[in-house]
Amino acid sequence: QVTLVESGGGRVQPGGSLRLSCAASGITLEYYAVGWFRQAPGKEREGVSCIRAADRDGSSHYADSVKGRFTISRDTAKNTVYLTMNNLKPEDTGVYYCAADPFCSYWWEYDYRGQGIQVTVSS
Repeated sequence: QVTLVESGGGRVQPGGSLRLSCAASGITLEYYAVGWFRQAPGKEREGVSCIRAADRDGSSHYADSVKGRFTISRDTAKNTVYLTMNNLKPEDTGVYYCAADPFCSYWWEYDYRGQGIQVTVSS
């Protein structure tokens, strides 16, 4: 059975930082693309970042809204992918999800998806 579990969310003031983790069991994340998505209240889920599988160049990609502030990375030993979020803004508030698939893609195409974790940016 494959599970993805997000952690590291919470409440932070504008300008603050958080690091989200996506820990996998049942698959080796190194061989998968891992995407981060978020959904704000009343809005559609949107892609935030994706890191390609290590054997498919392992490159990272970001939505324009988070470029320069968010960084996606892997720890292959821990079978975990991180999303480090700096200079957080209120509009970054939402439920954050990770997902794994052979390719960076749209949410509904991912083979495996986490349950999500809340991030709230507020003063």
